[in-house]
This record gives sequence, structure tokens and C-alpha cells, in this order.
Amino acid sequence: QVQLVESGGGLVQAGGSLRLSCAASGSGFTVNAMGWYRQAPGKERELVASITSGGTTNYADSVKDRFTISRDNAKNTVYLQMNHLKPEDTAVYYCYARVPVIKYWGQGTQVTVSS
Repeated sequence: QVQLVESGGGLVQAGGSLRLSCAASGSGFTVNAMGWYRQAPGKERELVASITSGGTTNYADSVKDRFTISRDNAKNTVYLQMNHLKPEDTAVYYCYARVPVIKYWGQGTQVTVSS
């Protein structure tokens, strides 16, 4: 069984920064792609960023040049550095990991950006 534990959400003013972390725990598994989705109230869940085990990244247009995704394969951990945050970034952020093709989800962490 794979579990994902997220940390790093919170309240920040517009223009500020936050760093999210998500660690996959368990044993005997290979993690392929990892990434982050977010869901704002009344909206569908959307992909924010993803990263392959080889380090290839993909970003939503709305976060390009502001967010950076990275991972530590030895720790099965993915990070999301969020800079220049905007009120429209307010959402619950969910990490995921494909192990190896099944997508597992974290519990979600709230990010609130005040104007």
C-alpha cells in the first residue's frame, strides 16, 4: 500500500511564496510520474504541474514562470515551490504519484492567498 503525505500549505499574502512537499511511503514500489493538482471551490480539479522520474516537467499555463516542481527520487518526494502567488491560486492542492501506473493521491493541503 502506498501512502502520500503532504505538507506546506497555509495562508499567504499575494506576492508571497509557499513550498509544498509530498512524500510517498510504503515498500517495494517504483514511483513513476508525480505531480500536483488543485481544486478551488466550485471548480473542477486541474493539473498544476507534473514531473517524470527522469525529471521532465509540465506546467499549467497559469503557473508557468511562477511555480517550480522538483523531486527527490531517493526519498520518493515531490516539491512544489510557489512564488508570486495570486488570490486565484487559492485552492486545495493534491499531490499524486503513479506507482507504477496506478495513481495514488494525497489528502490535500489548503493554500489560501489573500489580496
